[in-house]
Amino acid sequence: MTTTLITGANKGLGLETARRLVAAGHTVYIGSRDAGRGRRAAEELGARTVLIDVTDEASVTAAAKVVEAEGGLDVLVNNAGVEGRLPDGGVVGTADTTGDMTRTVFETNVFGVVRVTHAFLPSLRRSSAPVVVNVSSGLASLSGVATPGTPLYAYPGLAYPASKAAVNMITVQFAKAFPWMRVNAVEPGYTATDLNGRTGHQTVEEGAEIIVRMAQVGPEGPTGGYFDIDGPLPW
Repeated sequence: MTTTLITGANKGLGLETARRLVAAGHTVYIGSRDAGRGRRAAEELGARTVLIDVTDEASVTAAAKVVEAEGGLDVLVNNAGVEGRLPDGGVVGTADTTGDMTRTVFETNVFGVVRVTHAFLPSLRRSSAPVVVNVSSGLASLSGVATPGTPLYAYPGLAYPASKAAVNMITVQFAKAFPWMRVNAVEPGYTATDLNGRTGHQTVEEGAEIIVRMAQVGPEGPTGGYFDIDGPLPW
């Protein structure tokens, strides 16, 4: 039985990923910073739940102890993320982005990924086929964002793409440091979720496909890569 933790899983891509992995036979932990929402989501799917705020060291440490006590972990999906939009749903432009705004986004998207992965490493070490999936973005691609005339080039924000580019580097470094794990970053595509004010053109069912696929890679599967549903992406 494969045991999987998904952070930020009480809604959106995380919830749909949990739904699909439960159907595939995984024992899934719905990681949520809201105990009530996490419990309701877990009850809906036939999953377990664990309280985890990826921005809080004590919360992450406590969650790791709970999962370890209940049998350990095989798959970690670092899904929790924020974009940092304006109250009207618009993107904060580069010229208006402050250090404090950037720090807030990095606290969840970057430091949270490192914090959670580090905390669960002892448990993953005991798995026979450990997997880490980091939910990244097409905006993490430096070559993509630097190509004029593309939707990626047109994105005006700073903090979110910078944070996801950092996630890609974290992915590569963890994959190199732990070759016995499969560690990959994925781009779900522009999916309609609360993260982007539901402006995305994809459904959560479509967006979750690559997350689900990479959560199920075997020991001979790829590691240290960056993928969307069609295959490897340019860094």
